Amino acid sequence: QVQLVESGGGLVQAGGSLRLSCAASGRSFSSYFMGWFRQAPGKEREFVAAITWTGGRTYYADSVKGRFTISRDNAKNTVYLQMNSLKPEDTAVYYCAAASSIRGIVAASTYNYWGQGTQVTVSS
Repeated sequence: QVQLVESGGGLVQAGGSLRLSCAASGRSFSSYFMGWFRQAPGKEREFVAAITWTGGRTYYADSVKGRFTISRDNAKNTVYLQMNSLKPEDTAVYYCAAASSIRGIVAASTYNYWGQGTQVTVSS
């Protein structure tokens, strides 16, 4: 089992940047495929980005491609989401998630463990 704690959310103006962190504790972090999801008010949770166990491959939703970067540091048991050129439509609660095996990268049901979320608000 793994516990996930996100941090780094906040209020930022459009065009600004934020860096989210997700610290993991518990079983070996490097054995988990990691993802970031977000959920805006009144909307379903949606896939944002994911990264393989060693960080060798990354995946992004089309809406964030070119603006967001996911990375991980297995020595620090942490996964990051660097968000640049933020837009008001990026406003949401952001969740990190861990999967012990992959059936579908963008499906929330793939992921076994979730953090509590961190709020990101982008003002226009």
